[in-house]
Amino acid sequence: MSEARPGSIIETPLAAAPGRAAVAFIFVTILLDMFALGLIMPILPKLVESFVDNDTASAARIFGLFGTAWALMQFFFSPILGGLSDRFGRRPVVLLSNFGLALDYVLMALAPSLTWLFVGRVISGITSASVSTAFAYIADITAPERRAAVFGKIGAAFGAGFIVGPAVGGLLGGMDPRLPFWVAAGLSFANTLYGLLILPESLPRERRSPFRWKSANPIGALHLLRSDAVLAGLSVVNFIAQVAHVVLPSTFVLYATYRYGWDARTVGLTLAVVGICAMVVQGVAIGPIVRHLGERRALLLGLGCGATGFLIFGAASTGALFWLGIPVMALWGVAGAATQALMTRQVAPDRQGQLQGAISSVQSVSQLVGPFLFTLTFAWFIGAQAPLKLPGAPFLLASVLLVLASALAVRVLATGPGERA
Repeated sequence: MSEARPGSIIETPLAAAPGRAAVAFIFVTILLDMFALGLIMPILPKLVESFVDNDTASAARIFGLFGTAWALMQFFFSPILGGLSDRFGRRPVVLLSNFGLALDYVLMALAPSLTWLFVGRVISGITSASVSTAFAYIADITAPERRAAVFGKIGAAFGAGFIVGPAVGGLLGGMDPRLPFWVAAGLSFANTLYGLLILPESLPRERRSPFRWKSANPIGALHLLRSDAVLAGLSVVNFIAQVAHVVLPSTFVLYATYRYGWDARTVGLTLAVVGICAMVVQGVAIGPIVRHLGERRALLLGLGCGATGFLIFGAASTGALFWLGIPVMALWGVAGAATQALMTRQVAPDRQGQLQGAISSVQSVSQLVGPFLFTLTFAWFIGAQAPLKLPGAPFLLASVLLVLASALAVRVLATGPGERA
């Protein structure tokens, strides 16, 4: 197994191109995953709320616990699945992930209590590895200098899924709160069948590495991130940014309902607008921005826009002002693609799955911290004990975190090569 030298830039020879159908499948699998997730986003927090007699503060705390449990499963299982994809290939991991998500949505559609909803989130946390494995798939077949742009285009699937998913979910949820879960399950099952027929393997047998529990456990996976100074620094930047990102899925629906009085349809349509802006940035803007600025400055630009967007969200006293922050926030997507590209340059070809598993593990730690951090902040600042009513406090905190991440990124990127000049 080849090893990356500290501070080195790994040039990855391309595997035999799997063909357009395979690349299209990776786009489609993320698109359908995000569409399915978008379907339930306007509904799941309200479903939790319905089990606690519509007590918003209690629902926020419980929803935070759900997010933490999901992240804990990701923390333990993402490195295992990353190691398995390096050993057995990307295809089986992606397919099993899609099938696991389908089972998760079925379980939540049938859930008669909060306990069963909780079990559903645990199953999802164990099996939701399709996105990280998909990024490893792209790293297998894409030259290092093109990865930021390709990651951006694949990332456009996130925006495309959120364009239709939340809007449809809001409409379906208005008819029956369980219907979005059934539709999401059907999409995930269809995605699994599609993959069985279409998806080839991207990692040739000669480029695979043995599976070792020593490197597949969370601590072993994080050791990979500490093997290089630039990689370690970018991992911390990514961690802080991911913590900030958790404010959106953990508090947005409750925040928008509480502060602006939005119903499920308005929440869904707003998320759809978020998806449109993200898709434009990911699919169209990232490539030119990275070519013009380079990966380092693109990363800093994205973090700055994210901090500004969260500031607008938290300070907005009306829904119209909140919407003004959406296009600014969308430019944060540039930072994610640039970070991914910079990190993959530091790791050898046969360890890309381990890298993506380690990145997912770091993200899962952020999702362990984030839900409690932001939902408890939200609950505190809308509760009777708050010295100041400040429902936007979670978003203002997220803005501060991204400012901190920007400062750290400046220091990290000044110490190593990071990208080809």
